[in-house]
Amino acid sequence: MEIMRLVVTGPVGAGKSTFIRTISEIEVVDTDRRATDETADLKQQTTVAFDFGRLQFGPNAALHLYGTPGQSRFDFMWDILIRKAHAYIVLVAAHRPHEFRYARRILNFMRQRSNAPVVLGFTHMDMENAWSAKNITLALGYVKGVQAPPTVIVNPTESQSTAQAVLTLAQCYLAQNSANQTAEICG
Repeated sequence: MEIMRLVVTGPVGAGKSTFIRTISEIEVVDTDRRATDETADLKQQTTVAFDFGRLQFGPNAALHLYGTPGQSRFDFMWDILIRKAHAYIVLVAAHRPHEFRYARRILNFMRQRSNAPVVLGFTHMDMENAWSAKNITLALGYVKGVQAPPTVIVNPTESQSTAQAVLTLAQCYLAQNSANQTAEICG
């Protein structure tokens, strides 16, 4: 069986667990526990190891989705999950600019450990204080002369939105591994 492994990462509260719950065809395996640190200000439960979901494409192909914890104290899980990833998405909450530097740190952590294609997913774009995709991309360090990976606007609660993000990730993976495509397509 062919298995494609996709990692969903980003800061706490960006929508990683919700994303996986929305797209997975199985009941998601999660490691959510009561938040006991500053995370409790954002939500009651937080991921402490990883979330796991799956999409089956016929008898011989499956997509495994792994969601990372958002806190840096669990970065050993980031390391474990990214090493076998075929592609990954970094979710960033557009309405919390004080977390953009942290999202950039996560992105750099992943890039140091993997050459897998990456997509930037911007969540919470419907919030009053949300930054534009262009400004978030700049805040993540993609300034003049530095090519940004593809970006998608994601509503983690909507099936169509999460499916589009997964499709973009799969296309980036296929483009990177196809002799007929250039690596420029997907960062």
